Amino acid sequence: MDPSAAQTVFLLSPAHCGGRRAQLLLNERAAFDLAVALRGEGAPLGVVFTFLSGLYFRGKLAYSRAFSRRAGAENGVLVILPGRGLVPPETIVTLEELRAIASVGVSPDVPAFRDPLARDAATLSATLGPSDRAVLLGSIATGKYVDILADHLAAHLRFPAAFVGRGDMSRGGLMLRCVSDRQELDYVLVDGATRRGPRPPKLAPLR
Repeated sequence: MDPSAAQTVFLLSPAHCGGRRAQLLLNERAAFDLAVALRGEGAPLGVVFTFLSGLYFRGKLAYSRAFSRRAGAENGVLVILPGRGLVPPETIVTLEELRAIASVGVSPDVPAFRDPLARDAATLSATLGPSDRAVLLGSIATGKYVDILADHLAAHLRFPAAFVGRGDMSRGGLMLRCVSDRQELDYVLVDGATRRGPRPPKLAPLR
């Protein structure tokens, strides 16, 4: 942990909204609690994305809540939400909103994705001081998030060095271990960093 960083705000990549779990959730005849809630008043985004992504998003959410620090920033944990920009994980979404989210392509070339994210990244940047950090918990091997965020957060934008070479499940497991051990990961600046590398050894199974 870097004691000189007054604020550490985490930016969580979105869950994939087109897989088998998404089909279950979007089925209007689904009878399990979360699907029923979505068809009614809605459910918290963090809960929805944890269902869609499983271990990976659960790890990101638990880790960011454990280690975020904020002062001027309104929220210490923000989720990249296609079409909406950066929103807190407590944001309520309905079934229709989830369908709209799923329809937005996750790419810097898609204005519906790029513009709200760029807007909110600029707003967040204005709340960060020279020693503050915005830590991306998501894909850093491609530019789908980094290319947009770096335009406004370049001096602050970091990612966990241990993410390089790891798959999603390994990252999720690693972050849950960090929460359990109360051990924060080391972060490196995105600008100039090596973002691809060999796959590290598998994590030892949890007891």
